[in-house]
Amino acid sequence: MTIRIGIAGYGNLGRGVESAIGQNKDMKLVGVFTRRNPEDVTLLNKDVPVYKMDDIQNYKEDIDVLILCGGSKNDLPEQGPALSAHFNTIDSFDTHAKIPEYFEAVDAAAKPNGKTAIISVGWDPGLFSINRLYGEAVLAEGATYTFWGKGLSQGHSDAVRRVGGVKGAVQYTIPNTEAVDRVRSGSLPELTTREKHTRECYVVLEEGANAEQVKEAIVTMPDYFADYDTTVNFISEEELARDHSAMPHGGFVIRSGKTGEGNAQVMEYSLKLDSNPEFTSSVLVAYARAAYRLNQNGDVGAKTVFDIAPGLLSPKSAADLRKELL
Repeated sequence: MTIRIGIAGYGNLGRGVESAIGQNKDMKLVGVFTRRNPEDVTLLNKDVPVYKMDDIQNYKEDIDVLILCGGSKNDLPEQGPALSAHFNTIDSFDTHAKIPEYFEAVDAAAKPNGKTAIISVGWDPGLFSINRLYGEAVLAEGATYTFWGKGLSQGHSDAVRRVGGVKGAVQYTIPNTEAVDRVRSGSLPELTTREKHTRECYVVLEEGANAEQVKEAIVTMPDYFADYDTTVNFISEEELARDHSAMPHGGFVIRSGKTGEGNAQVMEYSLKLDSNPEFTSSVLVAYARAAYRLNQNGDVGAKTVFDIAPGLLSPKSAADLRKELL
C-alpha cells in the first residue's frame, strides 16, 4: 500500500518534506497546496502538481495524510483545526506554552469527523519530548534539562519576521556552556530559563522602519524572547544571504538523577543537525506513516508523540523489528 501525501505550505519545511518523501518507498507525494500563485512555485519533482490552498478540499479523496508546513505563530493555530476536520494531518506546532489549547482545538475538529491528527511533531517538541518522558520515567528522582543549539530556530526566526518593519531575519539559540557542564556533572543545579540559553537575532529592516521599535517588539515578545537575554543585530540583505543561509541546529536532553544509595545516573540524548528543516521534515514524514495506520484502525482525534508506539513509525513489520532492532 502506498500512502498518498499532500503538503500544505511550501517553504523550507515543505521542501524538506518533499525531499523526505522521496526517501520513503511506501509514500507518494500527490500534491502541494500554497497560498502563492501555483505557477510561481517550483518543486524538486516537477511532475507533482501544485494547487491553490483555497482549493484543497477538492482533493480530500486523493490524500491519505496532509502534512502542514506553516508557521506556529500565525498559520497553524488557524490551519490545524480547519484542515484536521477534513484530512488526517501532521504538524510541527512548537509554541510549547500553547500546545494544550492547540491540542484541544485540533481534537475538537478531527475526532467528530473520523480524522487522525498528530500535532507538535519534530525534534522539539517531538523526539526531545519523548526523551524527557523516558528520563523522568526511568530516573524517578532527579531533574530534566533541555538545551538547544547553537542553531537556527525556524519557529523563532519566523516570529521575528512577523514583526512590523522586519524585511528578513534569522534567530540563533545558544546554550550556556557553564550551565551544560554543571548539569553533566550530576550536581542537579537549579537553573532559570535565562541562565540556560541566550538568543541572538540578525535582522534586515524594511526601508524607513524604526530600529529601536523593532528591537523592543522582539525582546519583549512573550513565549519567544521575553524570558531570555536577547541580542538584536541589524544587518544588510547581502549579509543575511551570505552569512545566514544555512540552517544548522541541534541540542540535547539530559536527565540527571540518583538511584539506590545515592548513585548518580545521567541519561543524555543529543542531535547535531546540518539542516534543521530537513531533519524536522524527516520526523514529520515518519509520523505521517503512523497517522495513516492509526486512522486505518479507527483511532481518531488529536494525538501527540507520547501516544504513538515506535513501531508505527517504521515501514518494517513488527516481526522484522523484533529480529533486526530489538
